[in-house]
Amino acid sequence: MKKTEAWKCLAGPAAQVIVAVLLGPGSCLADVSPASRWIEQEFQPSTLTKAQQHAEMKWFADAAQRLKQQGVHSVRVVSEKIDTHDYESRTLSKAFAEITGLQVQHDVITEGALVDKLYAAMKGGKSDYDGWISDSDLIGTHYRYGAVVPLSDFIQGEGKEFTNPSLDMADFIGIAFTTAPDGKVYQLPDQQFANLYWFRADWFERKDLKQLFRSKYGYELGVPLNWSAYEDIAHFFTHEVGELDGKKVYGHMDYGKRDPSLGWRFTDAWLSMAGAADKGIPNGLPVDEWGIRVANDQCTPVGASVARGGAVNSPAAVFALTKYVEWLKKYAPPEALQMTFTDAGPVPAQGQIAQQVFWYTAFTAPLTQAGIAAVNKDGSPKWRMAPSPHGPYWKTGMQNGYQDVGAWTFLKSTPTANMTAAWLYAQFVTSKTVSLRKSIVGLTFIRQSDIKHSYFTKNASRYGGLVEFYRSPARVAWTPTGTNVPDYPRMAPLWWANVATAIQGEKTPQAAMDALANDLDDVLADLQRTGMQRCTPKLNPRWEPARRLSRKGAPWQKLDAEKPPGETIAYEKLLQAWKEGRVQ
Repeated sequence: MKKTEAWKCLAGPAAQVIVAVLLGPGSCLADVSPASRWIEQEFQPSTLTKAQQHAEMKWFADAAQRLKQQGVHSVRVVSEKIDTHDYESRTLSKAFAEITGLQVQHDVITEGALVDKLYAAMKGGKSDYDGWISDSDLIGTHYRYGAVVPLSDFIQGEGKEFTNPSLDMADFIGIAFTTAPDGKVYQLPDQQFANLYWFRADWFERKDLKQLFRSKYGYELGVPLNWSAYEDIAHFFTHEVGELDGKKVYGHMDYGKRDPSLGWRFTDAWLSMAGAADKGIPNGLPVDEWGIRVANDQCTPVGASVARGGAVNSPAAVFALTKYVEWLKKYAPPEALQMTFTDAGPVPAQGQIAQQVFWYTAFTAPLTQAGIAAVNKDGSPKWRMAPSPHGPYWKTGMQNGYQDVGAWTFLKSTPTANMTAAWLYAQFVTSKTVSLRKSIVGLTFIRQSDIKHSYFTKNASRYGGLVEFYRSPARVAWTPTGTNVPDYPRMAPLWWANVATAIQGEKTPQAAMDALANDLDDVLADLQRTGMQRCTPKLNPRWEPARRLSRKGAPWQKLDAEKPPGETIAYEKLLQAWKEGRVQ
């Protein structure tokens, strides 16, 4: 290498020096392809060999070249704000642009704003974006309205030459959640996270606390299996223990501000955890975790209120809301009442929360950061995650909890060439070249091959049970909103508006759920009048609630005793159950 050429390499960024050393004399950053730089510097580890990564990136570059010949040079997409999507927006969009020559504008906005924009585009027939990462919770909406491109059709038709040969759809663990009743895949999973129980394992293992708990409650301090035990533990840490390590501690954490995110707590399966729905995986049938009943065709919604055969204002649902309000006010920090989802998420990391009944694993990455109160000096977590406890109405065979699946969604109103460019980007950020690295950054697994990779075997102890959960077949009992919900964007906001009235003491839990049930029935009635492409709602007649309540299925009759004895289990036994493929 000439002196002047060597100086160019040495004078550049550190990455240039690394490349020069790796590739030997005569090499400089300018001699290395964009794909090579990204593969060496960012996309490691991977489930693919480097040769396979290069081949996959070459396919993307070649496909993009064909699109550019059609006049497409940029793509605009949008997603909600979580760590995984921030990484895509900051890093992967840049990589895609350098490798393919297609420029990317990847916007990151709040979930509420995203749903509103998507719904407006669906109804208005004009899309602001070429591609959307939207929750699979809208699968029932997409299937009924017919505004979303079925990817199964696109891959076999217009998009065939632009579909990555190594896409490997079967490797996506959430593909069943993005498949509609017609058997077609409507969305491509981009990230997944579940709601699980979270607790301070170090406190739960303290001998003095274990002895004190046993003396007061008559059973062992451990992972609660039912809401009775969770409530006992919440009371114990808040009012019996009171202070640890010089800090006031609380036995519960949640949030209660009148805000759209309050609704997520309920639409994301709070009622199913209480046991309000019917048995059935992925979602209860005929009554799902929202409390909406469908007809015998398993597709036509017939009611949300108990009077019409639904379960939204059933005894189990009212009990669920009652406990939500009670625990928030008795056992959580006082400021939690005025917090949103975003406010409350970081609180367990601050070191004063003993447990959280309903904790999203999307917060795993922030809770592994060195220096926070919930992490040991060696970097290992002081906390663990486990299945959330069940309410008294819950029965074996019901959904265990919620799992969020953010998935690529494309509208029929988008010009085909623009949508195809977004489809390329969607495949890129979920490709095997990229996905393992993205899983390490955001801990929102989408591929079975990534979950099984040796990196997560070696580092499983850093993540407090997350790896064991996702490696277990038991994870299928945590599912997104199902197809009973015919219009998610219209119906989801009704939850927080009504739930807030109970939290703020404006209404009793029963009155709040009665109002919610009636509001949901009103939307179903409106959809019945206006019609949908498929499975249009057809409301059942109103009956006296006593005629609908049952001991055989939802809506369930009120239990004589809604607080059975508390039950706990040792965490090690739960972990072993996950390893063996059992829920618990």
